[in-house]
Amino acid sequence: MNTEIRYFTKSKKGNTEKLANQIAKATGKKALTVATDLSDRVDRLFLVNAMYAANIDKEVKDFLARNKDKIGEVVNFSTSCSGKSTWGMVKKECDALNIPLSEKEFHCAASWIFINKGLPSEDDYAKAREFAASMSK
Repeated sequence: MNTEIRYFTKSKKGNTEKLANQIAKATGKKALTVATDLSDRVDRLFLVNAMYAANIDKEVKDFLARNKDKIGEVVNFSTSCSGKSTWGMVKKECDALNIPLSEKEFHCAASWIFINKGLPSEDDYAKAREFAASMSK
């Protein structure tokens, strides 16, 4: 199965980027930012994102719109300090663009300022690697 990894973060902590790099470790694919468009069609896009101001960032939405004809299915990976997944927001964008979104996703809590200190944990990263490996088959 042909997969690619794209992520977006604007946090100085880099929790989302760290998660994307763990997915890359599990799949042997390189994690690139959403500033890098897909060069070819992919069966599965591992979209790693976070919640900003109760939504996904405009850069994630723009990436999906620019690449909609190259994506077979999106698999959502997200982090947030609130504990809320971005899956519903990604679904709204994918539905509008006619991009299938997997019902399966990976989400974990992340630290922000003094909230959820130490998260994602090594256990979270291990679970993310396991999920990514299973979705790469």
